[in-house]
Amino acid sequence: MTLDGEALEQLRKRARSGGADKYHAANAAKGKLFARERVALLVDEGSFVEDGLYANALAEGLPADGVVTGTATIDGRQVCLMANDSTVKAGSWGARTVEKIIRIIERAYGAGVPMVYLVDSAGARITDQVDLFPGRRGAGKIFWNQVRASGSIPQVCALFGPSAAGGAYIPAFCDVVALVDGNASMYLGSDRMVEMVTGEKTTLEAMGGAKVHTAESGVGHFLCKTEADALDVVKTYLSYLPANWTQAPPAAPAVAASAKADLAALVPASERQAFDMRRYVKGLLDEGSFFEIQALWAKELTIGFGRLDGQVVGVVGNNSMFKGGVLFVDSADKATRFVQLCDAFNVPLLFLSDVPGFMVGSAVEKQGIIRHGAKMITAISEATVPKICVVVRKAYGAGLYAMAGPGFEPDATIALPTAKIAVMGAEAAVNAVYANKIAAIADEDERAAFVAAKRAEYEQDIDVVRLASELVVDAIVEPHDLRTELVRRFAAARTKDRHFSRRRHGVTPV
Repeated sequence: MTLDGEALEQLRKRARSGGADKYHAANAAKGKLFARERVALLVDEGSFVEDGLYANALAEGLPADGVVTGTATIDGRQVCLMANDSTVKAGSWGARTVEKIIRIIERAYGAGVPMVYLVDSAGARITDQVDLFPGRRGAGKIFWNQVRASGSIPQVCALFGPSAAGGAYIPAFCDVVALVDGNASMYLGSDRMVEMVTGEKTTLEAMGGAKVHTAESGVGHFLCKTEADALDVVKTYLSYLPANWTQAPPAAPAVAASAKADLAALVPASERQAFDMRRYVKGLLDEGSFFEIQALWAKELTIGFGRLDGQVVGVVGNNSMFKGGVLFVDSADKATRFVQLCDAFNVPLLFLSDVPGFMVGSAVEKQGIIRHGAKMITAISEATVPKICVVVRKAYGAGLYAMAGPGFEPDATIALPTAKIAVMGAEAAVNAVYANKIAAIADEDERAAFVAAKRAEYEQDIDVVRLASELVVDAIVEPHDLRTELVRRFAAARTKDRHFSRRRHGVTPV
């Protein structure tokens, strides 16, 4: 087949136009952009270089085989990307679709640049299953490549529509996923399939909508109102990370902390009074730099990126505003994955501890709190980036371990003047040791005096000055000096030896 210039231009125009006008109109009615519009909004103008434009060009109604792939720059930094075109067979996968996705991930991994997934796909085309599903270059190779690239290059997904069946694993293997509320969904089986197999009547939104995955399942990380918001998440996320695991995170001009933040005033003296760790984090970091991740899920733990004097840090903080800051199964998982993410991409870790410990009780034991807690402590142990533990108010029990306490080789354990480190809080300890004696004291005033005296003894035993004198903590720092102390200590730890263990990899706890 010989093409002249005009014929080639017509072929190119058809490939770039996507599906029929009615599908474009249907998407627009839902507030959805065309795949190529999403790409144009995300990347630097004029930087996109497309690959595989003519995939399946000889077939009728399959322009580019329903997926846009190529390279571009975002804020001047190179990336690879794919974008499902939902105007073409609902963004479903054919054999050429799969091959294009495999190739662009392989290119990202080979070049050591981030991979961006703009997902809006109904899943595999059942009519093409033999060609796209089982082979060595079938759909499984997409996930194999994602796993190989994990921790080597950043992988970020923005989800604009469905991500169905096996295709749901593309977001699952990404570092973070931004979902557009009302349109995005992830599910292994459709609502019709669920009813057929299990008898359950449900809807895609109730089973796998954006709110479900960002607030309940934890598979999603950002709930976005609009597609532009989701694309902004992609840009912001990448701005905190290096191009690949061999590089340092990109520095930014230093910005002072907010002048309005009074860190001392933010933390109540009483352990029973909650405070919002997110406000504390924002007051400690460079103003406007905190980028919270998974804000709607397992809210008793706050995680996210920020900057200290222009340098990127990852923050893990207990938030007593939610469930008293106690660690549950979900919050342990949340911390585990974020710590591994930071360690993979050379992001120093700042732990802000106000933790009563891990939750107890039959419900959490049946959920596997020991197993999930062990995974969190494993991640803390294995993390070799600079890590600093700040005991903001308390660190009790195994919560101290999970928040990078002294036994886990932090580069420093810093205590604020009101900090407490103990196996348990004073009230629980006194009740544990003296329960029978307390119960035997009939006089109410005498009982209260006895308890108060024993609590005072316990508080003296765990006094922060004693902990410093025993070298349990490395420094006692006033709240207004904490930021400066952290900047200096992270700078000193930047060149640390990051070897951990003589092995290929560990074995995930139970």
